Amino acid sequence: MRNFEYKITKHPAEAFSELVYYCTDAGECTLDQIPHDQTETLQNILNDEGAAGWELVQVSFGSNGIIAFWKKEL
Repeated sequence: MRNFEYKITKHPAEAFSELVYYCTDAGECTLDQIPHDQTETLQNILNDEGAAGWELVQVSFGSNGIIAFWKKEL
């Protein structure tokens, strides 16, 4: 049986000032207008944790920032 350890990280909204958090009620979402540095900020978080052996399980966006759930096999 495989065993895992889990970690939760929080990242403040200030780091993502122009990142789209929500879609419209009609389900319309677009990333076309997001500046490259905003997607790069999220990419750097993912790459840093991945390099340390953590696998992203889920990321949730909110008005105060994002929360990411990670797992790593023991």
